[in-house]
Amino acid sequence: MPEDDLAPGSIRPGGRTARVREAVLRTAGDLLAERGFAHLDLAEVAARAEVGKTTVYRRWGTVPGLVADLLADMAEQSVSRADTGSLLGDLTANARLVAETLTDPRQGRLFRAVIAAATCDDTAAAALRRFYDIRLTEWSPCVDAAIARGEAPPGTDPRAVLTAVSAPLYYRLLATGDPIDESVADQSARAALTAVAAGTFAA
Repeated sequence: MPEDDLAPGSIRPGGRTARVREAVLRTAGDLLAERGFAHLDLAEVAARAEVGKTTVYRRWGTVPGLVADLLADMAEQSVSRADTGSLLGDLTANARLVAETLTDPRQGRLFRAVIAAATCDDTAAAALRRFYDIRLTEWSPCVDAAIARGEAPPGTDPRAVLTAVSAPLYYRLLATGDPIDESVADQSARAALTAVAAGTFAA
């Protein structure tokens, strides 16, 4: 049976409220990957998650609002940045993480659906930008450390470097459909490193 509606402020953080959010976001992610943004329905999410429909509508309000919280949760759960001691090692770890995510049967479809939603919905677009802002901010210190070690020119833009690493992988996912694998990820990291050494991303 669906859980009873939650009274605002009546549930301790980390208790039932957290369990409801986890169930709803997991279900929303499954449906988003399965059917896409256009076919995501709050009532169906509530039914599948076995949560009261009123709870879902009160807490998330709209499908874009639910997608925004899903992206926030994904950012919270994402793997921390690498610290291998070298810029190539860090960029390779980043590229492999992106490749692994995009080729995961569920996650790859989920990202395609969210990106598609962002092209036609401002709330989804803002949530997607926040997600990537969090990820870029988290990984930026690897470039700062490389500058301090003398591996990158002073003034190198960390966000530009990290974008250069992942952009070819997303292009394969969304445009060409070419395979994404570890060798492609490593190639992307090496190409970004070559550009860094050439001062391409230095102010």
